[in-house]
Amino acid sequence: MRVLLIGSDTSLGLALGDHLRRWGRHELEAVSSSASRWKSERHAKKVVRRVRADIVVDARLQGAIDSGEILSEIDIERSHWLAKACQRGAVSYFLLSTARVFAGDAGRAYREQDEPDNTETVGRLLALAEARTRETCDRHVILRLGPVFAPGGVNVLSHMLEQLIEGGKLVLDNQLRGCPVESADAARVVAGVLDQLGAGAEAWGTFHYCSPDPTNCYEFAEALLASASQFSDFSPDAVQPQPVGAGDQPRNRTLQCGRIRNTFAIKQVPWRGFVADAVRQYFFQRQQQPRKEA
Repeated sequence: MRVLLIGSDTSLGLALGDHLRRWGRHELEAVSSSASRWKSERHAKKVVRRVRADIVVDARLQGAIDSGEILSEIDIERSHWLAKACQRGAVSYFLLSTARVFAGDAGRAYREQDEPDNTETVGRLLALAEARTRETCDRHVILRLGPVFAPGGVNVLSHMLEQLIEGGKLVLDNQLRGCPVESADAARVVAGVLDQLGAGAEAWGTFHYCSPDPTNCYEFAEALLASASQFSDFSPDAVQPQPVGAGDQPRNRTLQCGRIRNTFAIKQVPWRGFVADAVRQYFFQRQQQPRKEA
């Protein structure tokens, strides 16, 4: 298939681009997040028509959320423009979403058919992008992911390690549980879906993928610190749990991943097995960067 990847410079976009080029099963055209800040629907439509893609993979929203950027209405509108262009051109649309559509109050792992219930701005905007995709493009895939971490790009791993290297202390929430996904694993999943769609599978709709081992921000940071200690010195109390307030309730944004397993035979992989290599790559890339002069 000819794949148009929007948001190729996000953490997942970088990993997916590398994966697709390495295996060579699809032709790839890449557009960065900055180059996809279109001001009108005409610009989005022009990109889809020019590339003549079979499928558009939209990684912008997922990448923005996991990097800590603030979503706005225009970001959602751009996804809608892409979905409309795909529908008109008989092109499939693959929207990467996140577990942030859910508040975490269900007391169990969320299913694909559960209604988004996060009333925060990011949750409402993401749910709106999903809804418009379903309404607009018949041949669509929406893949909700756990938080994506990676040695490259801007994401939870880079945020935490940068603060630790600068001597800061991380005081982190241990009440919200989720299942993070390493970018190479997420790329494997997206590519696996693309392979089967390219082979003729008619499998559309909403799917979930995350690692099978739930954690929280505090536990995740401790795992990073254990691996990072091989490359730098850190304070023994560099990572601390956030004090729990009287009204704080545990929340859970884990995802049930049965549908992607049953439809595409994609199995979950634990996140902890990726941490040591991701941290090693992060420090290697950091050493390759030019040093800032004082």
